[in-house]
Amino acid sequence: MAKYIHSMIRVLNEERSVAFYDVCFGLKVADRLDFDSFTLIYLSNPETGTELELTVNKDRQTPYDLGDGYGHVAFSVDDVDAEHARLIEAGLAPRKLVDFAPAGDVIARFFFIQDPDGYEIEVLQRGGRYQ
Repeated sequence: MAKYIHSMIRVLNEERSVAFYDVCFGLKVADRLDFDSFTLIYLSNPETGTELELTVNKDRQTPYDLGDGYGHVAFSVDDVDAEHARLIEAGLAPRKLVDFAPAGDVIARFFFIQDPDGYEIEVLQRGGRYQ
């Protein structure tokens, strides 16, 4: 059986992105591989074995075009209201909290936030299928 181990996104500024993912999600640098033309930074936290790989292409000066194919990555948290307030306090501008109730019952409570490169991140209340 296959095991999902990481997702990769391309970022312009290593320090800015590492700081964002640390402040927002407690992701720390698990490994950093530096090559002539690019650097790979693997971020993780004790909650999961899955990592986020940041790729920094050293010759890149302009923001990446995220196109219309990228959706989002998602993180679950114990208290989505507290996390939303904490990120507002940190000046990171999360969007409004949403109670998603397509058939009348709330099946998800979440908000979105953008990372420094414009990637969308969903932050969900932990529970149900969102563990």
